Amino acid sequence: MTSDPRPALRLAALAAAECGWPVFPLRPGDKRPTGHREADCPRTGRCTEAHQTPEQRATTDRALIERCWQHAPYNVGIATGPARLVVIDLDLPKDDTDTPPAEWAQPGVYDGSDVLALLAEQHGQPMPVNTRTVRTRRGGLHLYFTAPPGKTLRSSGGRLGWKVDVRAWGGYVVGPHSTVGGRPYTVLNPRLPAPLPAWLGDLIAPPAAPRPTARTVLERRVVHANAYTAKALHGELEKVLSAGEGGRNRAVYMAAFSLARFVASGDLSERAVAEALIDAGCATGLPPGECRTAIRSGLTRGSQRAAGRPAAATAVGASNGRRPKAALSISDRQQSTIPTPGSRSAA
Repeated sequence: MTSDPRPALRLAALAAAECGWPVFPLRPGDKRPTGHREADCPRTGRCTEAHQTPEQRATTDRALIERCWQHAPYNVGIATGPARLVVIDLDLPKDDTDTPPAEWAQPGVYDGSDVLALLAEQHGQPMPVNTRTVRTRRGGLHLYFTAPPGKTLRSSGGRLGWKVDVRAWGGYVVGPHSTVGGRPYTVLNPRLPAPLPAWLGDLIAPPAAPRPTARTVLERRVVHANAYTAKALHGELEKVLSAGEGGRNRAVYMAAFSLARFVASGDLSERAVAEALIDAGCATGLPPGECRTAIRSGLTRGSQRAAGRPAAATAVGASNGRRPKAALSISDRQQSTIPTPGSRSAA
């Protein structure tokens, strides 16, 4: 005889509400909200004046939750925006053909956890895993953070990187103890959500970019370089200046990585490369400190490659070359980060 899942799901919904996180019902055994779509809205009942989205319907009212979850074994949806939560969703590849795109195709990068670890390393920050963590039904991770005050962060898919999504205003997450496809969402770390690290908040909602620095200013950096070297530097600067939101820090890092071979050969000085990339990075809106951290990391790894030595990223993890998972190897990831004087530590 199959046990009734309603009591456990009701308690899970009430527990979320007690944390101040508004909840709403998801279809039993599914990730989709109950109710009708906006396109099919009858404009009656609760939608008489306007269609009510799940985010608008979400509640912390204990009586309403009790009645709802007594009715059916609904999964639990947590409305992240009204809950003042930002949840980083680290997903796994769907199958063997789901591989990282070119910009993330580096040794040890196999899933969303690896991408977040690489982002943290590029920013000179520890892997932000010391917070409430839920394992998803497919084995991915939900990292819960409290939203920064004074900012309205929106949900996005892939802005931070491959297999890394953000759930904030305009989105929701499936709460723990819900089951989809027969597999549960399970709490791995029950602690309260830590504040969202500032560097992650900047990537999710970066400041508006100021007017780009004139190309002539950047060209003066390479006045003494040969034609081939100058062309290479100009090309990397163009990539940085044209990088979109969420990809600017990585563009600076990759430019430094690519130009490290010219530093190693003596065709460019490290100072000239750093000054040019700081100019370009700051022109896109990146803070100087973030630019310097990305440049230092990129030049270090690029010089290792130019010298024929394996980059540090390939040495992290098990014997198969994989990066350790966030939930299993937190200390290893924290030790592998590059410290930055005056940098903000992540929670």
